[in-house]
Amino acid sequence: MKNIQLLNKIAKVGTDVFDADTYKIGEDITDPDAIMVRSAAMHDMEFGANLRAIARAGAGTNNIPVDKCAEEGIVVFNTPGANANGVKELVIAGMLLAARDVVGGIEWVKDNAADPDIAKSVEKSKSKFAGTEILGKKLGVIGLGAIGGPLCNAAISLGMEVYGCDPFISVDAAWKLSRSVKHVKTREEIFRECDYISVHTPLIVNDDPKIATKGMINEEAISMMKDGVIILNFARDALIDDAAMEKALQSGKVRRYVTDFPNAKTANMAGVIAIPHLGASTEESEDNCAVMAAKELVDFLDNGNIVNSVNYPAVSLDRSGDIRLCIMHHNVPNILSQISTAISDEGSNIENMLSRSRGDFAYTIVDVTGNISDDVLAKIKAVDGIIRINVIK
Repeated sequence: MKNIQLLNKIAKVGTDVFDADTYKIGEDITDPDAIMVRSAAMHDMEFGANLRAIARAGAGTNNIPVDKCAEEGIVVFNTPGANANGVKELVIAGMLLAARDVVGGIEWVKDNAADPDIAKSVEKSKSKFAGTEILGKKLGVIGLGAIGGPLCNAAISLGMEVYGCDPFISVDAAWKLSRSVKHVKTREEIFRECDYISVHTPLIVNDDPKIATKGMINEEAISMMKDGVIILNFARDALIDDAAMEKALQSGKVRRYVTDFPNAKTANMAGVIAIPHLGASTEESEDNCAVMAAKELVDFLDNGNIVNSVNYPAVSLDRSGDIRLCIMHHNVPNILSQISTAISDEGSNIENMLSRSRGDFAYTIVDVTGNISDDVLAKIKAVDGIIRINVIK
């Protein structure tokens, strides 16, 4: 029986993925084989020796000590794209809220609800909340992944002229992008050309400004933009320099800033439409994330395959042989040959083997026909650089 601990409420469609004859699931599980989590803080947690995996039902993993887990041979999964449609739809809502002062108009109605002549007053006051249409406007999307790409396509359908920028776009994402999207090579082109700018990149800290994304919407970037530009951030709070944004809103350079990440500063800034991190807060997104996270855990615990890990490389291999060894190790020379020698010296045959690396860490699957004794496992574990071995029979 494999034990799955739930640190948050996980949608039933996700927990139903686990076979009840093989898995025990609950919040009160102790010494689990795997953990499912949404927002619970895990940085101060001590992990048991049996813990092999953590699955985050969502994209961000800031609440998980990812590096510590890698060092302990614990694979951390996330669910990229599972909540993409929910976020995409909210970005579109954000554009419409920024284009027309809907929020201001709603607040005016609330403030004047007791006026018996409100129907007449509306006609006199509505001009204060007039806005513009998005039809024909230029939208620039920085980051064309699971959210940015579909946003581009949706905006094309709404009649917008769309510019997209992503130097790291995958082949799969490029195939899904509408041919009407104007692909530009630099963010600066987006800054100069577009009426709306929406950011959809991970948070990257790097000395190279072409790679770094932390604070990429800063005073210099804003100075390149059109007067009255609207900026939308449904990706990461730190992508925007708040001080530069405040200055730009005060001057009118930026007409509206729409963010799904209110903080102590932006929540009190005029011209900001702050949404309380609702991007993925839909029933559909929560269900999709739960199902994806559960399937990732099942495939890893039952087969050793890794898909959508944030700290180990993706490695998937069809099962063959009698025993599967799943080996987490540091990305250093000569480990594979020492693993192979230890197995062959016992007279067992390696049916299949696949190894991939990611930064300082690597993951190797070895399918073996024959026996793997405790002595052989001990020899492999003693190899310098080996972190952990999971044996699947």
